Amino acid sequence: MHPYFSLQGRTALVTGGTRGIGKMIAKAYVEAGATVYVCARDAEACRQTADELGALGRCHGVAANLATEEGVSQLATRLGEQITHLDILVNNAGTTWGAPLESYPIKGWEKVMQLNVTSVFNCIQQFLPLLRKAGSPANPARVINIGSVAGISSFGEQAYAYGPSKAALHQLSRILARELVSQHINVNVIAPGRFPSKMTQHIGNDEQALAQDTALIPMKRWGREEEMAALAISLASTAGAYMTGNIIPLDGGFSL
Repeated sequence: MHPYFSLQGRTALVTGGTRGIGKMIAKAYVEAGATVYVCARDAEACRQTADELGALGRCHGVAANLATEEGVSQLATRLGEQITHLDILVNNAGTTWGAPLESYPIKGWEKVMQLNVTSVFNCIQQFLPLLRKAGSPANPARVINIGSVAGISSFGEQAYAYGPSKAALHQLSRILARELVSQHINVNVIAPGRFPSKMTQHIGNDEQALAQDTALIPMKRWGREEEMAALAISLASTAGAYMTGNIIPLDGGFSL
């Protein structure tokens, strides 16, 4: 690997790192030389992912429920006992809720906002001390938030809280990028379009639905694992050292 893109000697945390986009990023970071911690609610999934990715490099699993303030605090405490600094924080854990407008439940709205916005803010708060220790003028620490083209476009698909939650995350990221740049912490957002994940499997497993979905994408296909991996590595490596406050669609042109 070219040294511009190497993550050798760096430490990363990927929330929601046991499947989908989070696992794609975690695997990429392990292959790039980082020591990676993946977290999810399911302890067994964390163990299995750590074993699988550990065959490629250094990966550890930490179970945590980030939907609560207590869960975020417990994760920060546990990780703080194992590491002295955190070079890369990827806030990928998220959720959605779909229902007709007239019957869309407030509990669904609150669940989506809590995990997609509030818990990300809380994670950044809790890990600031470790991020500050990692960052330097030559090599800032990185916060990479996983937003969505749903926070840019108006395609709601009856998931009324999801797009607004991602738009809020995008704006939060801009605000934090401006505030934290002087502390040598970069904050950027990847805003994915369609990628294979649990959230999109109901479309990917339906041939007709998949055809209708890809027809809306200028490139006429979903994103591939290596494309997500390459962008995530770029933002975490030398390639991303001079970038902060960016919302980067990775969507085959959908946001156009």
